Amino acid sequence: MSLPLTDRVIQLAYDPGISPKGGGLPGLSVLKNVVNSINMFGIIAVVGALAVSLGVWAWGHHTGGHQAEANGKKGAVVAAGAALGLGAANGIVSFFSALGSQVH
Repeated sequence: MSLPLTDRVIQLAYDPGISPKGGGLPGLSVLKNVVNSINMFGIIAVVGALAVSLGVWAWGHHTGGHQAEANGKKGAVVAAGAALGLGAANGIVSFFSALGSQVH
């Protein structure tokens, strides 16, 4: 017996039957390599930003430039936060993806 259209739409809204699956599209390995390269570029940029921020912090401290010292501290904290985010990106995404898959 066939379900009425409204019942089929309601059933589809509750369970569309979609789940992530690798290998469905061509170029997935290329996309992974591109994202890995972007992540590595970001980490290298953060190392440079941290080095500059620490240099500004030290320069401001030794010359009495309180504004430069404060900006160096801010830059060091932001660079450390960016490094944390870049390094934990896979874990953060997989955590929330697993959490989202538990929603029914």
